Amino acid sequence: MGYAISVKKVYLFMNWMLVFIGGGIGSVLRYFISQQLVFSKYFPWATLVSNVLATVILALLAVYLKSGDKPSWLLPLIGVGFCGGFSTFSNFSAENVQLFEQGQWALLGINLTLSVGAGFGVFWMVTKVS
Repeated sequence: MGYAISVKKVYLFMNWMLVFIGGGIGSVLRYFISQQLVFSKYFPWATLVSNVLATVILALLAVYLKSGDKPSWLLPLIGVGFCGGFSTFSNFSAENVQLFEQGQWALLGINLTLSVGAGFGVFWMVTKVS
């Protein structure tokens, strides 16, 4: 029975750990923002801010990774882990359903437009400007 661990298995394990660490940091930061941004009990500011900031970070990472040979650990740690933990599509969806069920049509439209529009616009602008 051999105990040799292949390089591929170590690499996969390290990527899993990088995603785990990045996701934990991103999730804690998202929670912190949700505790700090309580401007309105009617509009989900914290989710909007977290999602747009995560989009900016992911766009900057995409631009950075395009420019030459970069460390392979950046994408699992920051792109998948941190940005995945920091942004929150599930909260975005749940909050939109809540606005819909409350009949808050204007806020629902504003949230959908701002979130999708800002996410798309920010990613596009960052990747085109950089």
